[in-house]
Amino acid sequence: MKASIDISMYPLDEEFKTPILNYISRLKSYTDILVLGNTMSTQLFGSYDRLMEIMTIENKRAMEDHPAMVIVFKLVNADLRP
Repeated sequence: MKASIDISMYPLDEEFKTPILNYISRLKSYTDILVLGNTMSTQLFGSYDRLMEIMTIENKRAMEDHPAMVIVFKLVNADLRP
């Protein structure tokens, strides 16, 4: 099944840019998904199972690196890439 995820990250810290940029950089290192971004959020496109695997790995890592953080995402069971 194909899926799309829209992610917004809110580090609860004065230095909020670095954790966001690091997170996006790590997401872009996966060659089997498409990662697109804009000024409001980051979108992921790929197979549902692979996206969930990546989200588990990268969300855990982000929250371990920066304990005060909110990550909000919307999941759609369709490929909505532009």
